[in-house]
Amino acid sequence: MSDDQRTAAERFVIESLEDPRSAGRPISSRARQSQRSLEAYLRAGMRPRWMERLIEIERGTKREQRRIARAYDDLREQCGADRRAFARRWRAIAADWRFDELNELIRTHNEWYPVERDLPMDLRTRDYVLVNGRSYRRRELSADWVLELFPV
Repeated sequence: MSDDQRTAAERFVIESLEDPRSAGRPISSRARQSQRSLEAYLRAGMRPRWMERLIEIERGTKREQRRIARAYDDLREQCGADRRAFARRWRAIAADWRFDELNELIRTHNEWYPVERDLPMDLRTRDYVLVNGRSYRRRELSADWVLELFPV
């Protein structure tokens, strides 16, 4: 087949195979050990989902902390020296605060993180191993969490 009958893609492949720059150079050990698959190629272009989810959880938690801090300060200002009214109203606010979306994200993380990270099992505890000495599980946000951060 002559050069004019080949498609552009065929000419490109042939030229890359016949590249004089690559002749005689050894392949690096890193290139030899790298996994070459479509999955590895796609994974290289973005963060893993578990990492994205952890970032979303951290941002969401910090956002809720800021919102709660504003509500706490506003209520302190409204109640002034009346500590009983503040305590009663703050407990009611904490109980009514909703974290549904964030808690759903936390539940998803707790369920899928060990699978996505391929965590090994600790046969003694029959649970996944600790990550940096801590459990991978995140605590869901609740009224107790609010009251721990901003006590009455």
